[in-house]
Amino acid sequence: MKRQGLTRRRVVAAGALAATGAVLLAARPADRGAPHTGDFAAMAQALKAAGLALQPTLVVDRARLRANAAKVRAHVQGRPLALRLVNKSLPCLGLLDEVGAATGSTRQMVFSLPYLALIAQERPHTDVLLGKPLPAAAAAAFLAAPPASGFDPARQLQWLVDTPRRLAQYREIARGRGQPMRINIEIDVGLHRGGVADADTLRAMLQMVHQEPLLRFAGFMGYDAHTQKIPDIAGARARAHHDALAAYQGFVDVLRASPLPSPSGPWTFNTAGSPTFRLHDGSGAANEVAVGSAMVLPSDFDTPLLADLEPAAWIATPVLKVGAFAAPDGVGALGRLARAWDANERTAYFIHGGNWLADPVSPPGLGISMLMGLSSNQQLLVGSGAQALQPDDVVFFRPRQSEAVLQQLGDIAVYEGGRIVGQWPVFPARG
Repeated sequence: MKRQGLTRRRVVAAGALAATGAVLLAARPADRGAPHTGDFAAMAQALKAAGLALQPTLVVDRARLRANAAKVRAHVQGRPLALRLVNKSLPCLGLLDEVGAATGSTRQMVFSLPYLALIAQERPHTDVLLGKPLPAAAAAAFLAAPPASGFDPARQLQWLVDTPRRLAQYREIARGRGQPMRINIEIDVGLHRGGVADADTLRAMLQMVHQEPLLRFAGFMGYDAHTQKIPDIAGARARAHHDALAAYQGFVDVLRASPLPSPSGPWTFNTAGSPTFRLHDGSGAANEVAVGSAMVLPSDFDTPLLADLEPAAWIATPVLKVGAFAAPDGVGALGRLARAWDANERTAYFIHGGNWLADPVSPPGLGISMLMGLSSNQQLLVGSGAQALQPDDVVFFRPRQSEAVLQQLGDIAVYEGGRIVGQWPVFPARG
């Protein structure tokens, strides 16, 4: 009987051990590696053929860019909505020209004095709305050195003001120069990032504009990105959107009741951004939406509202070194365990540059080693080796945002029809 009991216990223990082993094997990471395929393989070859696989390069797929722009245009077309391109998210004249041509928009939202001066000089046909209030000194500096291009600030530029104090400062600039200034008032529709938040303040500012012949009221700007950024708990996003629409309408009602005369054309009632432009159909108070990042769709904009758009911009960088992954001294044992456990930790690829606001996307299965950390000089990526990369091959990263990232690597390479067809200079990083 003792022998039978001992045998049963051994059988049970063996079964438990086998079950534990099965669980561990099931939890073991699968090999995620594979070589470049499809568009990425063709793009890598095109970069090499153009001599652009020498250092980190920003690449834009022109066909995808145009397709995204066409879908954005389709949303506003046939509706009482205008489209304004967000210039900080598309910081390149060639990129803005391409999207402007595809959407038919000559309107831009500009966020800095250097970019305002650049657009006024290089694209003097542009209708500009400032996307944030500039210091009064910046406004005065721009007006003191007008571009020689024919750009007319009194007709083509809306200065954004957020407080009575800033409005008074701009009024003094207008008086001092004897020059009209168009004023767009920033309104707070729920983001609480500044701007006019109550009817009394708005009435006082509208009265200031009404009493000063050199100030011309141009409209409102009410940014509502918070409605899709907040956690969607118990319908919070839908309520925030409803409240933002109501707040905007309330400010417009105050305007309609003010002594300001109606303009010969429509006022600019700007709202939205890439995350929210599709929530607006022209039935609310707003008659203009701002869109930028959606045109190239960085990964931070992977949302249900933008699900039909495609990524159109990547960072391409050459591989410098390939070898078996060996963790640095001090964590060597952990490195050996990682390699033994996870096939995706077995091969080291050191690339040119790194530490961007971007994530590796091709070839598949590349990741960051937690044992090595980040580097802006020679970033280590680890993989299984199935990527079949050799030195001088190319790795692609997808930016998380377009703002700033698109300016970090010099001229943008334009990819179309299997080859690089041009390069677009980017805006200076200072802006």
